[in-house]
Amino acid sequence: MQRIVDSRIALVAILFVCAGSVTAQESTAPKRSTQTHKDVPYRSGGDLTDYQKERCRLDLIHPTDEDGFSTVVWFHGGGLTGGSKSFPEGLLDQGIAIAAVNYRLHPKVKSPAYVEDAAAAVAWVFKNIEQYGGDPKRIYVSGHSAGGYLTSMVGLDQRWLAEHEIDANQIAGLIPYSGHTITHFTVRKENGIDGRQPIIDDMAPLFHVRKDAPPLLLITGDRELEMLGRYEENAYLWRMMQVVGHPHTKLMELDGYNHGQMDEPSHPLLLRFIQKLEKE
Repeated sequence: MQRIVDSRIALVAILFVCAGSVTAQESTAPKRSTQTHKDVPYRSGGDLTDYQKERCRLDLIHPTDEDGFSTVVWFHGGGLTGGSKSFPEGLLDQGIAIAAVNYRLHPKVKSPAYVEDAAAAVAWVFKNIEQYGGDPKRIYVSGHSAGGYLTSMVGLDQRWLAEHEIDANQIAGLIPYSGHTITHFTVRKENGIDGRQPIIDDMAPLFHVRKDAPPLLLITGDRELEMLGRYEENAYLWRMMQVVGHPHTKLMELDGYNHGQMDEPSHPLLLRFIQKLEKE
């Protein structure tokens, strides 16, 4: 228990320093040159439904003054029932590209459509980012809440990207923010399962624990303020990744932040995670 308390205090200190550093940089550093592409379709073919044509799109912002940059594929939250793509403010002007993704939503579709769309979007980035100047070996996947769930599913369950001839292990890193690691509550609801009944089936990231997965940074809000069980299930995923011998899984708990508040203070942690991986 002492070690957990110390780590949470240290994390608050890190966030304070990071926030001060980012503020100082924003006030003195010139804005980077970027280009934005809106509503880029990441699915193609003559058999797409009108809803796929509407929702299966992403926005891309990328640097124009350098090549070989990293890219973060970002999935919005909303319980798989709502939400829309947007660029996280804390990740802008950091010398990286961001692909902000829309995906189909319940009740117009049901599982596994959400994960299929997420995989299609990640695959599009792998196949196209080089033409915008990005490095396909430096693609990271992240998202908040439902977006965190999609992040973990695409990165841990290899079958979804395999459909697009992409190896999930090509992902440089996974950074889910407060995502389910058990089966998502909307997916459980679709199957008539009460939201308080935890399920770990093949639509749960925990089902796909494996030693050879990409580096994984799990971030949650304060366990006392988070959504029901969200910290604990992420802690269980962290533990099981240790059990199977995964060499690079970290868990961070943001003391004092609830589920809706934890995304903004998580962005500096994502950036530090990327920087550390790319120095190794």
